Amino acid sequence: MRATIADVARQAGVSKTTVSRVLNTRTEVDPSTAARVREVIDALAYVPSSGAVGLARGSSRTIAMLTPSLTWPWMGEVLQGVADTVEAAGYGLLLFSCNRGADSVRHFTSQVSARAFDGLLVIEPENTLDTIAEMYRRGLPVVLIDDRGRHPAFPSVATTNREGGASAARHLLESGRTRPLVLTGRRDFGCVRDRLAGFSEILPTDLVIDGEFTEESGRHGVERAFAQGRSFDCVFAHNDLIAAGALRALREAGRDVPDDIAVVGFDDIPIARHTEPPLTTVRQPMRQMGETAARLLLAGLGGKTLSTEPVVLRTELVVRRSAPRP
Repeated sequence: MRATIADVARQAGVSKTTVSRVLNTRTEVDPSTAARVREVIDALAYVPSSGAVGLARGSSRTIAMLTPSLTWPWMGEVLQGVADTVEAAGYGLLLFSCNRGADSVRHFTSQVSARAFDGLLVIEPENTLDTIAEMYRRGLPVVLIDDRGRHPAFPSVATTNREGGASAARHLLESGRTRPLVLTGRRDFGCVRDRLAGFSEILPTDLVIDGEFTEESGRHGVERAFAQGRSFDCVFAHNDLIAAGALRALREAGRDVPDDIAVVGFDDIPIARHTEPPLTTVRQPMRQMGETAARLLLAGLGGKTLSTEPVVLRTELVVRRSAPRP
């Protein structure tokens, strides 16, 4: 059962107006009283509705968004989709990022009870899914963006990662490529497992090198395959940064792309159009993901019951010169 402002007021021995003033950090509350109210808020894991906070401030019409970092290469597109949709509906957007890891997460969770926002959009920072799920269970409207194959028990927006991997494999196979090197991201991400599974169904390979979603990881993966004496005629990289690193390593090794080795990435971030050669990649609809998640959350705030089944948006193969059509 979700705790209410009345529960907090009763346990703290104060009025609901006093609780609301504490939530809004108003200065007219005695410091010792404010401290006692905050202790009760923490103990009850109370999440205020906009109406509760509105006792002192008025309706918030604000949505919060929690992200791992604003430096992720596709973050800007997702944020723009969210901002356009939220602002068009007359809501404000409150942004939290987790640049400092666990410290940032602790700061965010400590602020939830004191912030006047109606719902939360999340691009999951590492090791926070259980915390976010608990907030949802306690009554905070939440929509997850990019569920990474985890399918949490609350509303989310995902993409066809498995089919995206399969589309990359089909394209390479149709181009006559039969000996792939796959450079993955971290296997604890469901999207990585899905991309690999989809690719392997069409074009099986035992040459899979795990890494991170970074350019350096792509470069090291190609160098490692060469050092092992492995032969490959194409590379499937699990994001465009990995692919950019692979292109660099292939160029340094004197291999021509695509004549010697074709390269396919994933995401279609801006760098994909500016690599040499321009990168064939699987496009994720990042802006649409942000728009869709924001519309879902707004619909929930408007009283619509939201399904916990993910809303799945389709990926699309974008062909450029790093792996042209046959």
